[in-house]
Amino acid sequence: MASKKTVIVTGASQGIGAAVVQAFLGRGYSVVATSRSVSKAGFAPSQNLALVDGDIGQVATAANVAQTAISRFGSIDSLVNNAGVFLVKPFANYTAEDFRSLVSTNLEGFFLITQLAVTQMLSQGTGGSVTNLTASLAENPIAGLPASISMLTKGGLNAITVSLASEYAKNNIRFNAVAPGAVDTPLVKAMPKDFLMTLSPMGAISEPKDIADAVIYLTEARHITGEVLHVDGGMHVGKW
Repeated sequence: MASKKTVIVTGASQGIGAAVVQAFLGRGYSVVATSRSVSKAGFAPSQNLALVDGDIGQVATAANVAQTAISRFGSIDSLVNNAGVFLVKPFANYTAEDFRSLVSTNLEGFFLITQLAVTQMLSQGTGGSVTNLTASLAENPIAGLPASISMLTKGGLNAITVSLASEYAKNNIRFNAVAPGAVDTPLVKAMPKDFLMTLSPMGAISEPKDIADAVIYLTEARHITGEVLHVDGGMHVGKW
């Protein structure tokens, strides 16, 4: 068994993913970070960090990521499904290509790497943690921010988080989600800050570290499973 915990982080090259990678490295984890171009993301070389380029929605990428974790660090103890595509447009304007892009990364990417991680966790017999990045908008939509097909995928992640928490509770494999609101990342760079501040009752724009802190908490919280933790300045509480 590995002497230290190994975590896989998808969508790791910028924003929330990069903050999650740094947070885990800072806590002594071995980290396998993946995204389409994570090797160009500027991470400082570390014996505790392995970088895997590729599209997580592809079978070969997921297999390469899982195998890298096992061959390099000897285990898969935690997984953070952060890779995601977020498109905002009226429902009638989504294209079939938009739909396929969202499903490929947000759902198929989740499915492929999570299945491999769970299989490895079961073989290790020491439990594990899977944390999924969803969205506050999945449960509390805002008419002025139409993201229906994006939320079709994020809502699906919330649902499977609860299903898998139940299915694997006896194996001590925990499944949780972090549901951010507005976060200061490249994903929302085109949106005015003033607008983003209207999206929560606290008028809050989170930093990537705020989300990373929640991911760390759920990863290490031994008795929390099936939880969707909102880090959104109260966005999920409803009308304000």
